Amino acid sequence: MAEWKHPGGKLREQGAASLTDREVLAILISSGIKGKPAEAIADELLHKYGSLQGLANQPLEKLLEIKGLSDVKIIRIAAAYELARRLTSS
Repeated sequence: MAEWKHPGGKLREQGAASLTDREVLAILISSGIKGKPAEAIADELLHKYGSLQGLANQPLEKLLEIKGLSDVKIIRIAAAYELARRLTSS
């Protein structure tokens, strides 16, 4: 199996369904910070909130507690959750 440098390559080659929750979040986060790649930030979010569902129920301000998450990254995550909500409610 290929070793991906970024989950976006895995998505492109194997499709979105092949991604783990960590990889989906890492794509939304896009880039990390020095010493903390996007995948590590995604791991921290999933560990702290237990799951994607647990993350979805957090106020946006709480996500600022995670080192490496900026307003822009949090807004991307919130927009993805809103998109999913709209798709499931239609």
